[in-house]
Amino acid sequence: MTTHKTRSTSAETPPRGNARSARRRARELALQGVYAWLLRGDESLRDAGEIDAHIRDTEGFSDADAAWYQILLHGVLKQAVDLRGRFMPYVDRTISELSPIEHAILLIGSYELVNHIEVPYRVAINEAVELAKSFGGTDGFKFVNGVLDKVAIDVRPVEIKAAQQRQKKR
Repeated sequence: MTTHKTRSTSAETPPRGNARSARRRARELALQGVYAWLLRGDESLRDAGEIDAHIRDTEGFSDADAAWYQILLHGVLKQAVDLRGRFMPYVDRTISELSPIEHAILLIGSYELVNHIEVPYRVAINEAVELAKSFGGTDGFKFVNGVLDKVAIDVRPVEIKAAQQRQKKR
């Protein structure tokens, strides 16, 4: 009789290879939540719990990094006004002319850049661009990339300068 060992992991710790996809799934779900919040047109946090509960009931929620989803959704909703102040100087239209998807993605990307320096700026921007490619309009990802590049220069100048110096040495 032959026995096969299988690698088991706890529910809290996804296998190393799935960590990235769990974070991406968390971002996708946070995007759905922020989008729903924007569509309601009420900037208060009154509906945050209802939106959160609805998203948590979504099929595939268990594939997401639930803690990261929670951080993103509630952080963005609480800081939306300040986050808009970070990216609107680089937007060539009014806030009402932004598509709700691009608006939500810019909020999430700006939130990560401003509040989570443990996430490299290139990762935060790339993840926002991937969301835009998956859920936004045809060229929305180019717009998101351009705006978040400028936000990153404002909020992560030391990190960007270090990355540029590393590039020069290559």
